[in-house]
Amino acid sequence: MKAALLLFDRTAVLFLGVAAGVAIGYAFGVHQQPDMPAPAVVVPARDVADCGAVPDLPGSTQARPVAPGAVAEPRAEAETRPIQAGILNAIRDGRPIRVGIFGDSFGDGIWSALYDQLSRRSGYQVLKYSQQATGFTRYKTLNLEEHDRGRLAAAPVDIAVISFGANDMMGVADGGHVYALLTPNWKAAIARRVSSYVAMLRDQGAIVYWVGLPRMREAGYDSDAARMNAFYRELMARLGVAFIDTAPYTVDAEGRYAAYLPDAATGQPILMRANDGIHMSFKGYVRITRSLAGRIRSYVDQARAKAGGSAPPPPIVAPAPELIAPPRPIAKPPQPRLEDPLAGEPEAPPANATEPQPAKGAPANLLPPDFGSKPASHDDGR
Repeated sequence: MKAALLLFDRTAVLFLGVAAGVAIGYAFGVHQQPDMPAPAVVVPARDVADCGAVPDLPGSTQARPVAPGAVAEPRAEAETRPIQAGILNAIRDGRPIRVGIFGDSFGDGIWSALYDQLSRRSGYQVLKYSQQATGFTRYKTLNLEEHDRGRLAAAPVDIAVISFGANDMMGVADGGHVYALLTPNWKAAIARRVSSYVAMLRDQGAIVYWVGLPRMREAGYDSDAARMNAFYRELMARLGVAFIDTAPYTVDAEGRYAAYLPDAATGQPILMRANDGIHMSFKGYVRITRSLAGRIRSYVDQARAKAGGSAPPPPIVAPAPELIAPPRPIAKPPQPRLEDPLAGEPEAPPANATEPQPAKGAPANLLPPDFGSKPASHDDGR
């Protein structure tokens, strides 16, 4: 029962975090890609034994050491993994390079930042597949692999960027049991789901990147985020997926959480975080994805060179449709019912009662009254 109560408390907290993501998305003034229907396709998950410490692969983006008193700045890195056949076909056929962003509310922000950095005029089509309030612990609500396999069936992506984790800081129901956050059985269940998800993206021709979580303002939630990053760094190393470390670029010179960081060009402080202490501002998302955008350009440039001079020039991609805000309701809408992610699952204690329990979690008050009151402009004339 304690495990179920813990999950419900975290679900209630993260529901407010989703509201923050919605407000951030509207503040960006970005565009929304239409969702595509997903047929019910069930794919068995591949087994992954465990996720112990493993050496870093060349595909992992690590933060470089910085001098004492300096703030780490993202640097572009060259892609060293093999060029996939799908992107070569795209270049030779003269079609756009399709970059798909998969994730939760953090994925929404990453999509807006990459849409801004990967120009339509250079042939990039940056597509939003992220969906708020989703995660790998929530398969009773939405099986991500089945859902996204269906959405990609007609039009696969050449590059897949994944950002999950903020909604997964809770226990997981698997095989009739409930496992507490980041315990061995939790890791095994999530590793199976994530490994199968990555394999699905690769099977349809994509090179894959995983974007880690930033530093968090609240100490308990930050502790969980750091542990989540460590788990995914190790798992991505096993899978040969590039792990994009973002936490070092969200702290000050002393390594502390920082809402404002100096602009690399002017040195003037710029707001990098949302008021909830969890999400980023638009400029914050641009900052943490700058090295990723450079790495994607490196990959595409190598593919264009490999395709040869006979390939047609990059097409200019049409802008995405405008995001239209729904009308403000006159009457106060009914409060949404929070779904218990373990509904229908038998209650069970954590596999090992002596294992460390998860940290406190996100702060309760995520949305100050003034949050999202002044939308930012978004220039799409690229």
